[in-house]
Amino acid sequence: MSRPNPESLRFAYGTNGLTDLRLGDALALLADLGYDGVSLTLDHMHLDPFAPDLTARTRRIARDLERLRLGVAIETGARYVLDARRKHHPTLLDPDPEARGARIDLLLRAVRVAAEIGAPAVHCFSGVLPPGESEETAWRRLADAIEPVVVAAEAAGVALAIEPEPGHLLADLAGFHRLRTALGDPAALGLTLDIGHCQCLEPAPPVECVRAAAPWTRHVQIEDMRRGVHEHLPFGEGEIDFPPVLEALRATGYRGLVGVELPRHSHAGPELARTSLRFLREAERAAIEGGVRC
Repeated sequence: MSRPNPESLRFAYGTNGLTDLRLGDALALLADLGYDGVSLTLDHMHLDPFAPDLTARTRRIARDLERLRLGVAIETGARYVLDARRKHHPTLLDPDPEARGARIDLLLRAVRVAAEIGAPAVHCFSGVLPPGESEETAWRRLADAIEPVVVAAEAAGVALAIEPEPGHLLADLAGFHRLRTALGDPAALGLTLDIGHCQCLEPAPPVECVRAAAPWTRHVQIEDMRRGVHEHLPFGEGEIDFPPVLEALRATGYRGLVGVELPRHSHAGPELARTSLRFLREAERAAIEGGVRC
């Protein structure tokens, strides 16, 4: 599949949906299919952020990405990269300063990898409110924990793009604005806008979320989803009308990657990568030709 013209959206696929493939094979697959980039999750099976040869591997991957003409965004949502027994732990909200520091360290490593690999954005999330903690305490803790990462991101010329995640303290766009305001609206703090999450829980429909979030959107994740159900679905299995969403991304001038996010579908990753790109290109074409429902 040939790549579209420069004015088209830039579609990527998340490596968290290709965990049965070696990273080199995954990158080659995406390039062959015609993707514009990759959303690269730092994890042991692809690019281990704690490996002793991280710098050398990062440089090799940067060369591969350049050769394959793939853009890249760095994601930090690996399930067990910090704790082999508890998914997504520890978080930026952990009451234990040492545990919280481990997550901060991971994000600082991600910022360094992004700078070395040429990624403009690093994705992250807040974490779930710890049992027995007040929301006020958790919000203060989140701001304190993420501030040094924002400072590091600014110094590295990278955007830190936090994702509103259903069930987390920072769960929606209102939560993003609360954190942004608490930190004094730093330029390096941006937003990862997940289109499925907008469908799942935002009061406004996804197309309106795209428009409202445009000034702060630094990374986009995309998949199908149903209202009130946080389940990442292949395109066509949920409720989202995609042509208007893609047209809104184009109209607002978003030029980052739009990364397919199907982390529970690695068993069918290569085929879903193929069908997902075809769906998105057809949806984009429908939008350009008049917003016909895909």
